[in-house]
Parts: sequence; C-alpha cells; structure tokens
Amino acid sequence: MTSTHEKVGYLPESKSTDDLTPSTAAEGVENVLRMLEGRWKLVILFHLFGGNVLRFSDLERAIPAISQKMLIQQLRQMEANGIVKRIVHHQVPPKVEYCLTDWGQSLCPALDALLTWAAAKPAG
Repeated sequence: MTSTHEKVGYLPESKSTDDLTPSTAAEGVENVLRMLEGRWKLVILFHLFGGNVLRFSDLERAIPAISQKMLIQQLRQMEANGIVKRIVHHQVPPKVEYCLTDWGQSLCPALDALLTWAAAKPAG
C-alpha cells in the first residue's frame, strides 16, 4: 500500500480514485450529499444502522417529530437511491419493514469519520 499522501489507505481496493480530478471529486461528493439531504434522512439512517430491521410504525415511534407523510417521502427517496430496502410481507394486516442495503450500511464508517472530524473542531 502506498503512503497516505498518495492514496487514502482506508478506501476499498476495488474503487480506484486515481482518475479523479478536483472537479470530478467535488461533483461526486455533491451527488452523495444530495442523496442524504433532507431533515430526517440521517436520523432514519442512524436508526437502521447495525442491521436493524424496523417496521414503519417502529420508525414513527422512534422519530416522534416526523410526520407520516415526511417519513414516507424520505424512505421512498432513500429506497430509490439504493440506500434503504423495503420488505413487504403479504399478510393481513399488511407488514412493511425497512432495513439498509449493504451499500447503505457501508455509509456508517463514513458518517462516523464525519462525526470524529466535527468533534475535532478547534475552539474559537
């Protein structure tokens, strides 16, 4: 492995960043941030991290300030982006569960790194 000033050591080996320019890197990060923008998406993500599979009603109870309409919108957007998986159990009464896809779960280390970075902000 090369030194960290040439290539970030914790990136997955299968993803090459050698062909990134500052512009394409910025564009890629902007696209990711667009996927995660929204008042509730990060809260939903943190409830689903760790392999949690939650019913819609469990998410409603876990996030009491969110409206049902907004929860549905945020979940649908994250499902469309491949972050969240919707599992429908065909039974009476209907049962719908949500969990993170493998790709969605892989966001956890990136968000942990952002939290560590924010905590290290110098006072002043």
